[in-house]
Amino acid sequence: MSGTLWLLPVALGDTPWQNYLPTATREAACRLTRFVVENAKTARAELKRIGHPVPLRELAIEQLPDSPTAADIERLIAPLREGHDIGLMSEAGCPAVADPGALLVRRAHELGFAVRPLVGPSSLLLALMASGLDGQRFAFHGYLPARDPERGNSIADLEKESARLKQTQIFIETPYRNHALYNALLLGCRAKTRLCLAVDLTLATEQILTRRVADWKAAPVPELDKRPTVFLLLAD
Repeated sequence: MSGTLWLLPVALGDTPWQNYLPTATREAACRLTRFVVENAKTARAELKRIGHPVPLRELAIEQLPDSPTAADIERLIAPLREGHDIGLMSEAGCPAVADPGALLVRRAHELGFAVRPLVGPSSLLLALMASGLDGQRFAFHGYLPARDPERGNSIADLEKESARLKQTQIFIETPYRNHALYNALLLGCRAKTRLCLAVDLTLATEQILTRRVADWKAAPVPELDKRPTVFLLLAD
């Protein structure tokens, strides 16, 4: 008898679980006692937030290395071989999307274990849904280069690709560098290119705005400092 790998979405910020999780997802998470997580501290905070019935100190919580080796994956997935279920948790949002948990999921498939994704918040999909940009063709690029000229070159390439493929480009930044990326986008993109900023998704301070670059330049500078933001652009 083998276990199941459950993919558990996590809050995008400090908000009650009822605001972002279906009851069935919360109940499934509360039945688990073994977890593999991107960040142990945030995972404990999430389990406390959803009211896990087992004391946190009694839960088995293993943190994924930043760059897990094959041996790390085998060690972390071993409980599945013994019939135990495991919950996989990202630091925020859905696991295995833009985090190393995807390697664990891949190995579970290779070994024939069941993988069960649960419904919960994904900042990337929420941003795309609310942007008004093309939801048929899109690509997520993770983090762009932090400095110029590499950052400017990357923005120019993404804009050209967006125009050629009619594709929405999605990317993120470390929150304290949001303003630098925003300024680089206004400097490097054409006036007619549409830019969406999706800020503090699912939180009380949520703000989602889509404008052409020319209109962003004419508007007051948005407050992005230390606020999780998804950037989306679509070029004509």
